Amino acid sequence: MEQPSPATIPARDIYTVSRLNREAKLLLEGGFPPLWIEGEISNLSRPASGHVYFSLKDAQAQVRCAFFRQHQRLLRLTLKDGLHILARARVSLYEGRGDYQIIIEYLEEAGEGALRLAFDVLKQRLSQEGLFDIAHKKSLPRLPRRLGIITSPSGAVLHDILTTLRRRFPAIPVLVYPVPVQGAGAAEKIATAIKLAGDQRDCDALILARGGGSLEDLWVFNEEAVARAIHACPIPIVSGIGHETDFTIADMTADARAPTPTAAAEMLSPDQQEWLAQFERLETRLFTSMHGLLRGRNQHVDWLVARLVHPRHRIVLMQQSLKTLGQRLFLAQTTGLRHARAELLAAMALLLQHTPRSRLHALQQENEHLHARLVSGMKRGMELGHARLRERMQTLHALSPLATLERGYAIVQRADTSAIVTDATRIRTGERVQARLSRGRLECVVEKTRED
Repeated sequence: MEQPSPATIPARDIYTVSRLNREAKLLLEGGFPPLWIEGEISNLSRPASGHVYFSLKDAQAQVRCAFFRQHQRLLRLTLKDGLHILARARVSLYEGRGDYQIIIEYLEEAGEGALRLAFDVLKQRLSQEGLFDIAHKKSLPRLPRRLGIITSPSGAVLHDILTTLRRRFPAIPVLVYPVPVQGAGAAEKIATAIKLAGDQRDCDALILARGGGSLEDLWVFNEEAVARAIHACPIPIVSGIGHETDFTIADMTADARAPTPTAAAEMLSPDQQEWLAQFERLETRLFTSMHGLLRGRNQHVDWLVARLVHPRHRIVLMQQSLKTLGQRLFLAQTTGLRHARAELLAAMALLLQHTPRSRLHALQQENEHLHARLVSGMKRGMELGHARLRERMQTLHALSPLATLERGYAIVQRADTSAIVTDATRIRTGERVQARLSRGRLECVVEKTRED
């Protein structure tokens, strides 16, 4: 067999490692535009340079990440292992080690960033429309005849508000508007309850309340429908949503904001002890004033008696009569105040006897029964959905190319472009290919091609 001459052998294009890594970096950076990626932080490292290095992973894979110091100016959270983030990044390769990585340019906690942006956009738009203006805020009643509470009937918030009202001024009746405070459709139901309370005008003021939670938990109070319902309500509304550090669109639209639901109840309920103390102070002032007035009149009478010479006996009689009238007047004033105080206490006791506690208990039991039916219905629906999902997964698996691989077939791809090879004549001897099997891949070098 004739051997080829050296002149006919093509020159080999031999790569150095540096050249290979440099061209691979250019290929990666040119092939991927800046992208958004979501995952969980692990293997976090903070060297003295100020840069941050970590791995971003999901259930099946992970990738190395570099977050350089100059890109950390807008960072608003503390990075730690296990934190779920959303990052804007670009794909690159570290030439020194040949490591594939992504360069982080901006990141935020997954889920909350979009909600925070929606919060700021709605807040700016409603502020421009004037929904937060102080001119639209209604004054709160000093002594409300009835209070309305818009909150969940099953939470601890309602119990805390009612306990506070009973402690401060139990004579004030309460009307509860039960609504869900979280989940789909809750915003529309809250807005409907506010409109209903405004149309009926059965209450002098409303409390819109919910316990604390995350931004997602409180998001129903950042809905535009709730804000517009609060703005349109003719009854003053006090918001007591979350904790003192939680601010919502509803807080900004309400006529007054309380740091907690309990504080909202205290804001709208007078303290009966202060009222009773005020009555006692008025009684003391009246007694002192009457005593001083009588003393001054007696002194004036004594002065007149000293000036008179003849009608002294008559003046003495008039003086005695004046003292008697003064004592009767004092007793009448004291008796009237005591009678009014007794009537107030009797009215307060009568109001306590007509508390709607039993009806609230019945409504609570009915709500628990409906909740149990809802949970049962949802469970049956989920079981049917799971069955349909398993059936479709089995059908999809039967049509999947992975099932073909499990029967012993393989998919051959070019090592450089990952293109699928279907024609042996398009592969050169010595070229590297990959063979994808049912489990794993084979890195192969073509020694010879054969045409069928």
